[in-house]
Amino acid sequence: MTSARRHHAITLMQASEEAPVLAPLLALMRESSERLRVVEPLIPVLLRPSVQAGPIEGDTWCLVVKNNAVAAKLRQLLPLLQARLRAQGWEVSAIRLKIQGQGG
Repeated sequence: MTSARRHHAITLMQASEEAPVLAPLLALMRESSERLRVVEPLIPVLLRPSVQAGPIEGDTWCLVVKNNAVAAKLRQLLPLLQARLRAQGWEVSAIRLKIQGQGG
């Protein structure tokens, strides 16, 4: 059974079906991407490529940004982003910004 699988690539979806522990993680990844899609129109066009959806931890959502300058601009927009998410039905008490490549 496992020897046959070694020779065939499987999709992430197939893996999640075979390992149910992955299903909730995939759901959170999809939700995080959907949240970014919803708030993206509020982010200046030139900054959008520098912002990625990050993890969801309870009612806190994380955005991963490329550098401090992007983080500084997004900090100004956080109340607006949170309001848009709440209007779409997501309970988000905080949006955390993480600069790519930095710990924490």
